Amino acid sequence: MTRLVLLFMRLIHRLPVPLLRGGGAALGVALYLLALPRRRVAYANIRACFPELDAAAQTRLVRATFIRFTQSVLDRAVLWHGSQARLRDFVRIEGEEHLQACLGKPLIILAPHFAGMEAGGTRLSMDRHMMTLFANQKNPLFNRALYAGRSRFNNAVVISRQDGVRKAVRELAKGTPFYYLPDMDLGPRDAIFVPFFGVPAATVTAVSRLARLTGAAILPCVTRMSENGYTTTLLPAWENFPGADVEADTRRMNAFIETQVRAMPAQYHWLHKRFKTRPPGAASFY
Repeated sequence: MTRLVLLFMRLIHRLPVPLLRGGGAALGVALYLLALPRRRVAYANIRACFPELDAAAQTRLVRATFIRFTQSVLDRAVLWHGSQARLRDFVRIEGEEHLQACLGKPLIILAPHFAGMEAGGTRLSMDRHMMTLFANQKNPLFNRALYAGRSRFNNAVVISRQDGVRKAVRELAKGTPFYYLPDMDLGPRDAIFVPFFGVPAATVTAVSRLARLTGAAILPCVTRMSENGYTTTLLPAWENFPGADVEADTRRMNAFIETQVRAMPAQYHWLHKRFKTRPPGAASFY
């Protein structure tokens, strides 16, 4: 089955964007109807983070999240197999001057888990040698495909989450920009509880710790899915970071991500169990 899916992704990469997006929307509705466990996760997240929405609005947001997620998955056909010319048209970059100002020294590009995260990382890696993270997948065929997609351009360095931070530190010291997605619940290890939409969320502290260890600048990056592609927006590097302590830095990071999520809530990865790890004594979230 995996071979057929990967072959399908290769075959569809030349389709016009409207066809890809239409197919992704249809698959998203089907996934919403069939993937009951993930639907429950999304509803739990939305109810906690947007309690001001009534039941109908929450349902619309959850359905839209499934659609954006499946559209982004189909878009990987273009990211993995499309020509460079098509990719440059498919993913536009804004604010590149902020990136240029930071190149040549340790740099962490902070990219939250929006539907466009893969598109943004791929597009930025087309123009320079970069580094990113990779979570080993259970399926070896998909594992290789995902690794190949993230390392497609300029011999990008792809670090497994299981490798720890030593390789990341070495590459940062060389001036290799680190495209880093810091907003998933990876368990209690190397994480602290800080608010995310007012909910205590186990949040990795690597952004603060790496900045303190290497002197890396933090450059926020948000990729928005549009009707005909994506726009990757690079914002100015954070000033006065790292700050007073690791907790303050991590709170600042979550507050920034929350602001960006409120601007395009349907494109955030609500299918992930963001509040899976709970503070001692707290009830299970899901």
